Order: sequence, then C-alpha cells, then structure tokens
Amino acid sequence: MPARVPLTLAPMAEGLVLHQLLAGRDFALGDQFATTMRNHVYLLGDAGSGQALVVDPAYDVAGVLRCARERGLTVVGVLATHYHADHVGGEVFGQHVEGLADLLELVDVPVHVQGDEVPWVSEMSGAGPGHLVAHTDGDVVEVGEVAVRLLHTPGHTPGSQCFEVGDNLVSGDTLFLDGCGRTDLPGSDPDAMYTSLQRLASLPGRLRLWPGHHYSPAPSAGLDEVKRANAVLGRMAREQWLRRFS
Repeated sequence: MPARVPLTLAPMAEGLVLHQLLAGRDFALGDQFATTMRNHVYLLGDAGSGQALVVDPAYDVAGVLRCARERGLTVVGVLATHYHADHVGGEVFGQHVEGLADLLELVDVPVHVQGDEVPWVSEMSGAGPGHLVAHTDGDVVEVGEVAVRLLHTPGHTPGSQCFEVGDNLVSGDTLFLDGCGRTDLPGSDPDAMYTSLQRLASLPGRLRLWPGHHYSPAPSAGLDEVKRANAVLGRMAREQWLRRFS
C-alpha cells in the first residue's frame, strides 16, 4: 500500500478546505484496480458552511462521501475534470468503475462539466444530462464563500478542465508533476494540449499543483517547481512538441 501522505497541504485561501484523497488508500480499500490506477479525488470545501464540491468521484462513491462526512463536509456538487471512466465512472480496460451515476443515486447534486464534454460524460458515466451543468472557460462555481474558477484546457480530451481555487490548481489529467496527460487516445489533440500547457505555464508560480493521479513521489508541488522540473512546460516550440507527442 502506498505510504501515507498528508491529505491537506498549504497554501490555503481563507475559509478554503482542500482534501486530497487517494484511491485504494482513503477509499476503494482492497480494490486492486483502483490502487493500481492511483487516482486522486479532491474535496474542495468552505470551512464556514461545511459545504464541499467533490472532484472526479470514482471507484467507491460511498467511500468518497464517507471521507467527506469524516471531515465535517457535506457534498453539494461535483466538478468533473474530463470524461474518462477512471474519473467519472464507466468501463475502462474491461473493468466497471463506479462514478457519477452511482453518486447521484446517493446525493442529488449538480455535476459541473465543460460544455464540450457534456455528451462524453453522459455516455461514459451513465449520468443523465439533466444533472450535468455545462460551463465555458472562466466560469466560477461557488461553494459557500469559496470561489472555484474553471479553466478549459483541452488536449487530453476535448473538454478537459482545471480548477483554480485560492492559491491552488487542481489539474486533472492535463498536467502532472512530471509529464502530462496522454495525447494518443480517442478525442485527444496534441496541438490543443500544447496550447493548454502553455496557458498553465503562464499562471502564477505561487499556485500549488494538485494532479489527477499520484504518479510522482510527492502528492503535490508548487507550480514554480513544476515549471522548472517538468519538460512539458519548458520552452519547447510547437513544432518540436508535435513531433514528440503526436
């Protein structure tokens, strides 16, 4: 089992609660597939109201809700980074993964999705489109007094999005501490990914990066550190990028 790491790390905006959960450790206990995939689920909450948004609930939605309750939080909505089954539920590698449809049977909450991704999320997860709220780049979703800004970062999928909240960036599979999401899957676009990564590289270095998978020894890192160490955020020209990642 992976070594235990802190669930919450600074910096935090006033009133913001951010919990990082790891599949196979904090929920989906004993699920070997979940443990192998190393997905992160996040709880973004408001300390004052005790309300929270859950990012990419999958594998064990009852376990994710339990984690929220244990931390004094009530889930009032979902943020989906992209439509892949290990993030929203569905079929992957011959495995069925719990996700949005299962969560919505337990709690009736809106699911905030980038507009281009709505049909993909609905088809993959089985969640009815009536629960999916379509967003455009720059939209803000509020939970209590905490504001989460949605950044459209296509490339890994057409509607991939990241979430900027306080001094934190939850990046899904767009950007990891080392490398980035795959660009050779159905719906991916290497050229769009290059543009998205350039955009993330332009964000303030004070942000802390929280990725969609635990693929590195550290669970998170400062964006300044990631810019220095991660080659995909370097000064690679678009043509060079496309030769390497197309």
